[in-house]
Amino acid sequence: MNKDSNRFGYDPQENIVSIFPALIAGMINLLLIVAAALLTYPESNLIFKSILFAYGIGGCAYIGFYYWVYNTFPDKLLYTWLNAVIGGIGIGALSAFVGHELEYLVFTLVFIATLSAAVISDRGPAYTLIAIVYTTNFARHIIDDIPLSNWIIHAGFIIGSVITAETIQQLKIISKRQMNRLETVNEISKQIVSTIETKQLISLLDAALQNALNADTYFIGIQNGDEIRTQLFYDDGEYFNDICFAMKGSLSGWVIKNQKSLFLPDLRKAADPEGVILVTIGKPKDSLSWMGVPMKGSHVNGIIAIASYRPNAFNRSDFELLSNIAQRAALALDNTYHHAWVEEQARLDSLTRVYNHSYFIQTLHQQAETCQSLNQKLSLIMLDIDHFKQYNDSFGHPTGDKILVNLCAIIRKHIKQADAVGRWGGEEFAISLPKTDAAQALLAAQRIRETLASFKFSEDNHAGIPVPTISMGIAVFPDETDNVTKLIDLADKRLYIAKERGRDQVEPAPAQ
Repeated sequence: MNKDSNRFGYDPQENIVSIFPALIAGMINLLLIVAAALLTYPESNLIFKSILFAYGIGGCAYIGFYYWVYNTFPDKLLYTWLNAVIGGIGIGALSAFVGHELEYLVFTLVFIATLSAAVISDRGPAYTLIAIVYTTNFARHIIDDIPLSNWIIHAGFIIGSVITAETIQQLKIISKRQMNRLETVNEISKQIVSTIETKQLISLLDAALQNALNADTYFIGIQNGDEIRTQLFYDDGEYFNDICFAMKGSLSGWVIKNQKSLFLPDLRKAADPEGVILVTIGKPKDSLSWMGVPMKGSHVNGIIAIASYRPNAFNRSDFELLSNIAQRAALALDNTYHHAWVEEQARLDSLTRVYNHSYFIQTLHQQAETCQSLNQKLSLIMLDIDHFKQYNDSFGHPTGDKILVNLCAIIRKHIKQADAVGRWGGEEFAISLPKTDAAQALLAAQRIRETLASFKFSEDNHAGIPVPTISMGIAVFPDETDNVTKLIDLADKRLYIAKERGRDQVEPAPAQ
């Protein structure tokens, strides 16, 4: 887009097409002025008539020339100023030439010229044209000693011309603002359509909200049970991480529950939706303007909301823009959530929902690298269910599967969120414990074994089924080895030592 289209708000071709009817009207009006003058002054000499006729033909030719030049002239801004001066002098001269009786036709031509100048340029050229025409007109009025009533009428024409130019400018501003909003929405759509990572998407939406809307605070919240958990929360220059608040009683909860948008331009006067009590989150300031739009998809149910500490900070155009952003954000978030869900399924064992063998090894390598860089320990527990084949043969594979599921649930109770558990194969599992030394790992292993031993399991066709015992082996990184493969082998060897010593026990790593 060139500098002129940025300045005036439209592409030059769009400008000239939009004023084409005005150019035709200008030609017709100019010919009417010439015809009216010839009919009004039939006694005029041949020189006057020839000049008037030549003026009409020349004026129409200039209007056509103007249409051609504007399309081809490289510097549109310079030409609009030249045309304002030329048009102002030409119309002013015509006003003096035809006399007071036909001034109303001349003023009509001024309106048409003002409209054209205002459309293709900004205020400067349009007001320059008006100033030249009416300065010439006033000078003639002073010379001819025109009555006061005519002065008042001409002042009204000036005001009308200015209003015409200003109205066009305001319409262009509104139109440009709408165009910018559409461009913003399109740009957001292009950026987020191919994004499959939730964090990256949130970052893009953050930038979009910053650029598109003048808000003091905004957030993206996702329903999580009876709560709303924020994926993004910006408040007066500061970001707040992972804020949760109750759905019940909040404006955001009302939007999500009812799947309806809310536009509250002045919270001091607005009637709050039924059951809603205004609460403050983030900084201890009360918002006075608030807008919230629901985001609904197959994998996401949430809201985008913006607010301001000023009343009436947003208008309906802002609300429409936020709604458009929310619609696209919902689709994009749904896509990232679905992608994350698919990736998670690929990482998990289908039965126990712990990491599968390959992903556990990948995670173990990553944890080992992190612990080594931070000079921290990592413990690995290899776990196997004793005589599990016989257990399956005695009680059936469905019962054995349920034991595996319950064992994994017990393991999760005794490890931290940063730890990882994976199914190594069959009835064997691996547990990685970052930031955990040998003594801490032994304590965790013993708790898992004791909890499983006291677990009560029953089936409709097997009352009081005994749970199997487990054996475990522990190795510590990097105290014993700084190689992950050797760490696994070492823990696995200790697991078999525990089995050879009678099973149902833990073979610990040596104390350091």
